[in-house]
Amino acid sequence: MATASPTPAVVPEQETETRTRRQPPYAVVLHNDDTNSMDFVVMVLRKVFGYTVEKCVKLMLEAHEKGKAAVWIGALEVAELKADQIRSCGADPNVKKSAHPLGVTVEPAA
Repeated sequence: MATASPTPAVVPEQETETRTRRQPPYAVVLHNDDTNSMDFVVMVLRKVFGYTVEKCVKLMLEAHEKGKAAVWIGALEVAELKADQIRSCGADPNVKKSAHPLGVTVEPAA
């Protein structure tokens, strides 16, 4: 006859507090540009972010008047991707001067 094996003691699960740590937001910052045309800046913002013409004009004018404008805020990886996409649009093909891509940086959002 087999003897019954003792039942293991059931230990109640301890409550553990799990917190998701949010990464700090980063801003894609467009810098004022006296080389590329305003129309080109608006076109690039529309292409990269899909913003309305009105929003793109507002952001472009903010960068023009204040020296820079945060055009997008979010996760660092996405901010870096968006900044690269802006740079990859190159310079305004209608500008004959020493054209260069739009000035853009990724900075911690304030």
